[in-house]
Order: sequence, then structure tokens, then C-alpha cells
Amino acid sequence: MTSLMKAAVYRQYGPPSVVRLEECPKPVPGANDVLIRVRAATVTSADWRIRSLSMPHGFGAAGRLAFGMNAPRQPVLGSELAGDVVEVGAGVHTFTVGDAVVAFTGAKLGAHAEYCRVRADGVMVHKPSALSYETAAALPFGGTTALDFFRRGVLRAGDRVLINGASGTVGSAMVQIAVQAGAEVTAVCSSANTEAMQQLGAARTIDYTRVDFAAGGQQYDIIADTVGNAPYSRVRPVLAARGRLLLVLATLPEMLRAPWVNITSAHRVVAGPTAERVDDLQTLVDMAVDGRFTPLIDSRFPFSEVAAAHARVDTGRKRGTVIVTHAM
Repeated sequence: MTSLMKAAVYRQYGPPSVVRLEECPKPVPGANDVLIRVRAATVTSADWRIRSLSMPHGFGAAGRLAFGMNAPRQPVLGSELAGDVVEVGAGVHTFTVGDAVVAFTGAKLGAHAEYCRVRADGVMVHKPSALSYETAAALPFGGTTALDFFRRGVLRAGDRVLINGASGTVGSAMVQIAVQAGAEVTAVCSSANTEAMQQLGAARTIDYTRVDFAAGGQQYDIIADTVGNAPYSRVRPVLAARGRLLLVLATLPEMLRAPWVNITSAHRVVAGPTAERVDDLQTLVDMAVDGRFTPLIDSRFPFSEVAAAHARVDTGRKRGTVIVTHAM
């Protein structure tokens, strides 16, 4: 077996053109690792932010500390993938060679390559044959974010939920998960995405180019902001008593302000990093198999065109997830 692989590598921060295919050493699994032959991965908004260092206000320095001060510390992006196990470490007993899996590498990245090393006790589960590699790869990022924020925000049946940025990867996952929980969902998106949101179960849509949802008379029990333009000061008038604001994308000032709002008002602001849990990934797989959750896929690109996939994400106009596929 060759010791080299192709990987999408970026050696400097910048636009999609900094991403290039290179021959790199294939990862060698340790005792508690598995090596996965990647069949499908995604390019997400997180990859865009890391690649370009386009961090939310206040997180610029933190971004460089986390990912590399002057150049990327981890040159291979990509945090979600589906593929086949080709090697297992001596201490691995939960996965075997030939298993189809779906995995979420989180901040460790590394999925934009032909092979990816993942810890066997990480956020990884078996992929059922009923799910395609593409569908499976699109589950972790948006789905786990939605589940974690709704858990912290205490989503209940009957809640009036507004999703700001409903057509994105996280937003479209939130729409579906809230609908499945019995909530009444309002999706904020462009008119071009209205039909898609209705198909996902949204009871109502608001075209943000024409209507300011925060200026209306409707009250919401939960407002989830995946865009970063709905701080507490803006949405307070339409947040119901004991309402919860979920800041999926928050600036540093908004995160620092959240505890004060929670202490001094009847509202609650939820912000901060998302927990990455294997149980959540298994829940998403189960929901996808029985049709309760279908990740919205915007477009598909062959691995040879991964830079074009980055460019699609950079437009800010994608609907759902951008997939990168490898030849079988």
C-alpha cells in the first residue's frame, strides 16, 4: 500500500485559490486510531473562516492562536467525512477493516484528503448501508450544532421558533430538528429558498430582504441566529417572556454580554462552542435512516475541484452543504 496520498492543502491564509492538491504522507494510525479512506467530505463555513481567518468580531487573535499565527498549523481542512476503514490500531475493537463510517473531526480537521486518521473513541459511528456517503458526510456539522444549541436552549414541543439564516447548513438542520420536536418554525431566508424551507417543515417564512423579523409583532420562544446579525439588543422586543436567544454565530462582545442578560432579565442567551458528542452523531444517523432528518445539499464537486467548492462557500449563497466526493 502506497505511503502517499493526495490532499487539499493550504499553506497560507487567503481566498480559495490558496487551496491546492498535493502529494502528502498518508497518516499512520496509532494504537487507538482508525485510518479511513474518505469517500465524501464537506466544505463548510468553518473551513472558510479558518482558511481566510474571517473570524467573528473579537476573535481574530484567538483564531491565529488556534490555527497558526503566521501560517496554518494544520494545512488540511475539513471536519466531516464518510468513508471506509482501511486500517485499525492494535487497541481498536469497535471498528474493523471494511466498516463504512461517518466521522466528525472538529478542530482537528484533516478530512480534505484521500485518507484521514480518526481516534476510534472520537465522534465516529458506523454508516448504515441505507445512507449514501454524501448524505452521511453532511450530517455532523449542522446536525450536532443544532442538537447542542437546542439542548442548551431547552427546546420544547409547542415552542415558537425562529431560525435566522435557515437555508444554511446549520439553519436547515435546526429547521428540521425543531419541527421534529413539535415546534412551530419560522424560517428567515431569501425568497429563493422559501420553497425549500417549506419542504423541510417550516410553518412560516420571512424574506429578510423585504421584512425585518425583529420589527414585527410576532413573539418567539426561541430565536436561533446562525448569521451573526441578531444580537440581543435587536431581538429583545420579539423575544417572548422566558424566551431564549441561541447565538450560533456570536461576536466576542455578545458572548461576554450573555451572562449579564441571563442575570438581569427574564430572557436567556445561549452562546459559546458547540459540544461534539458521539451520541448526537448516532442520533442524526438514526434520524436520517428513518427519514426524520435529511441534510440539505447545495452542490457536489469532485475532489480535484475542491478549490471550486471553497469558492462556492465563499459566495455566502449556498443552500445547505457543499459536498466533495472521491472516485469510488
